[in-house]
Amino acid sequence: MKPAHTLGEATPSKRGSESHLARWRTFLAFTRPFTLLPPLLGVVSGALTAFGSAHNPDPQRRVDLSLVATVVLGSMCAALLNAASNGINQVYDLEIDRKNKPGRPLVSGALRLSEAWWFSVILYLLAIIPTWLVVVYPHRSFLEKLVAPFGQHECFFIYLGGLLLTLVYSVPQFGRTKRNGFWANVTIAVPRGCLLKVAGWSMVASVLHLEPWYIGTIFLLFLLGASTTKDFSDMEGDRAHGCLTLPIRYGVKKAAWVITPFFIFPWLLMPLGVFLPDPLHPGQRLLTGNPVTLTLVGLILTLWGAFTSYLVIRRPEELATTENHPSWTHMYLMMMSAQVGFAVAYLF
Repeated sequence: MKPAHTLGEATPSKRGSESHLARWRTFLAFTRPFTLLPPLLGVVSGALTAFGSAHNPDPQRRVDLSLVATVVLGSMCAALLNAASNGINQVYDLEIDRKNKPGRPLVSGALRLSEAWWFSVILYLLAIIPTWLVVVYPHRSFLEKLVAPFGQHECFFIYLGGLLLTLVYSVPQFGRTKRNGFWANVTIAVPRGCLLKVAGWSMVASVLHLEPWYIGTIFLLFLLGASTTKDFSDMEGDRAHGCLTLPIRYGVKKAAWVITPFFIFPWLLMPLGVFLPDPLHPGQRLLTGNPVTLTLVGLILTLWGAFTSYLVIRRPEELATTENHPSWTHMYLMMMSAQVGFAVAYLF
């Protein structure tokens, strides 16, 4: 006769469900979920910016189920693409993370390398394939979007370009620019700065205008320097495995001075864009949002960037000894504040 379960002892089915739940939590931790909000917010902000711009193709500017579903789909795909990028980066950074990030699932053995690789591939597919259905007005039904002319699937090709750049950054067979200092920053800034905003825009309006690319360039220039802030605390592992990040190539102090202008000057392009004419659309400004809001947000971010730069250069050696330096927090907050600021400037 089998003994009865004692009070408080988990049944086999309960233990099994807890095991599955713990497994999914491990996969969730592997995606680094705290990094998924900025791209999601960036895409939504880009879509709202396009909606309020002078280039919205819908003359009535209707907010219907088709539009909402398109933006929701696109923003979820952006988060999945970022999760896939995080995953593939950990696969190829395994030896570096043994020194820099010993608590991550791959390093700790919570995930096998093959599991991590296949999970990342699945995330890439889930992030890219649905974007084929992101097609702007006047295509509204599922069938209309599915069979829309090839050239109108702009969002799909932007996401595909972003995917390729994440591979160029991490995978040796694609170049692994992570090893090459400034080029590492470029392959971070282009997809997570410029293409992210343009992708959001492409969910509402065509990207064949200067405005979305101008806005994307602002974020690209910011990340071109700001993305280095995390490299300072990773110097030990990066140096051991041949990743010549800016702090390793130039030293902590010089690298700190190199990146600080990127916290400040990109935001001045916001008030500048209010006054610059759009050469493709005579009589129209380059930025068609509310000029007062755009100018105010740009100036606030410029001052915020100056303060963050002060934190960076005041005692640059702290960047190399503190894993979560305040400048890293400010970088994320500035990014998200800029996303909100653009959305507000174009909606009101």
